[in-house]
Amino acid sequence: MSDRIAVVIMAGGLGTRMRSKVPKHQHPLLGKRLVDWVIDAGRGIGAERIVVVASPGHSEAYEGVDVAVQEKPLGTGDAVASARPVLEGFEGGVLVLPGDAALATPDVLGELVDAHRAEEAGVTLLSFTSPLPLPYGRIVRGANGDVQRIVEQKDASEDERAIEELNASFYIFDSSALWQALEQLNSGNAQGELYLTDAVEHVVRAGGRAAAHRSTADPRTFLGVNNRVELAEAAAVLRDRINERHMLAGVSIVDPQSTWIEEPVELEADSTVLPFTVLRGATTVAADAEIGPHAVVVDAEIGPGAVVGPFCYVRPGTILAAGAKAGTFVELKNTHVGERSKVPHLSYIGDAEIGEGSNIGAGAITANFPHEPGQPKQRTKIGKNVRTAVHNAFVAPVEIGDESWTAAGSVITDDVPPGSLAGFPPRQVTKEGYVAKRDDGD
Repeated sequence: MSDRIAVVIMAGGLGTRMRSKVPKHQHPLLGKRLVDWVIDAGRGIGAERIVVVASPGHSEAYEGVDVAVQEKPLGTGDAVASARPVLEGFEGGVLVLPGDAALATPDVLGELVDAHRAEEAGVTLLSFTSPLPLPYGRIVRGANGDVQRIVEQKDASEDERAIEELNASFYIFDSSALWQALEQLNSGNAQGELYLTDAVEHVVRAGGRAAAHRSTADPRTFLGVNNRVELAEAAAVLRDRINERHMLAGVSIVDPQSTWIEEPVELEADSTVLPFTVLRGATTVAADAEIGPHAVVVDAEIGPGAVVGPFCYVRPGTILAAGAKAGTFVELKNTHVGERSKVPHLSYIGDAEIGEGSNIGAGAITANFPHEPGQPKQRTKIGKNVRTAVHNAFVAPVEIGDESWTAAGSVITDDVPPGSLAGFPPRQVTKEGYVAKRDDGD
C-alpha cells in the first residue's frame, strides 16, 4: 500500500447555527480560524496534499493549500466528490476530515493512518465510545467483526442506536475505492443528502474491506463545532492544551483556567503569567518576565524581567525591553519602552519611544493624532533617564531630551533640550472666602 497521503477537509458549509455573517469554519479560535486547526493537524502527519473544500465565494480565504469548491450543499459525500478534480492522478490514501474538528491532533490522525496501512483495507474509519449520549453515527459490524456500514443517528433503529461504538467522522480511503464509492451515493435518507458515511458500505459491497480503529483518546477530541456553545467548549479544551504545553516547558501559569494564551504566542521558561491574563497573536514573553493579573497583551514583545500589570493593556507594536514596566491602568500602543524604564500607572502612551532608565509619572498622555485629514499620527520621543511629573500631556511630534524633567500638570508642545526642566503651567490662584460669598449671593 502506498505511503502517500492526501487530506481532504470539508469546510463548505456556512454554519447557519452560528447565527453569524462569518462562515463557520472561519470563526476565530485561540489565534487561528476554526478550520486552520484542522489544516495544521493534517500538516502534522506529513500529508503530501491538503485540499480544503469551500463554499462558493470563499475559495480565496485559504493560502498554502489546494482549494475545491462545493457548488451546492448536497451533503458530505458531495463535498468530498468536489475534491476529485483537484486530486486527479493522485494514488494513495485520502484522509477525510470535517473542517470543524478543531480538536483533532496529529497523534490521533497518525494512529488512524498507521492502522489503515496495517489493515490494508479499502477504508479505515476512526471510532470511539463515550459515556455521553452523543448524536453520532453508529458503527455496524458483521459477524466476523469487520465494519459493514455506518448508520446516522437520524436513520438508526432502536437497536442500532444502542450501539456504543460511535463514528468520529475521520476516514482514510484508498483513493480508487473512494472515488468509486462516491459514484454510488444516493440521497434516500432522513436528510435527503449524499452521506459520506454511505461510502463505507459501498466499499464493502464492491468487495473491499472496511476497518475501524477504535481510539482511546479523550472523546472531546472528536467534537464538531456547530454553534457558539460548542465553539466555546472547543476553546476551553485548546486553552488547557496550550497552557499545559507551556507549563511543561517551564512557564509558571498561576491559574490556568483563567488564563487564555493563543497558539502563536511564545513564552520562555521562567516567565510567569498571573490570573485573568490574555496573551494574543504574535506576542513573545522572555524569561523572568511577569504578566498580570488582569493584563491583555496583543502582538507585543515583553523582554527579560519586564513587568506588565496588574490591569494593563499592551497593544500591537509595543516592545518592553529588559526590566521595563507597564503598570496599573496603563495602556501602551506601538511604543518602545527602554531597559529599566517604567510607566507605572494611569497612563496612555502610544506611538512613542522611551529611552532606558526613564520614569513616566502618573496620568501621562501622548497626543499623537493631528486631527488633519490625510495626516499620519506623529511620534513622541522621550530620552534616557527622563523624569516626567504627574498629569503631563505630550503633543506629538515632540522630543524630550536625555536627563530632562517636566513639571506637574504640563502640556509639552515643544522639544525639550537634554538636562532641562520644562512645563510650568499657570501657578495656583487662591480666592479666599469665594464659596461663602457665592452662597450669600455676591
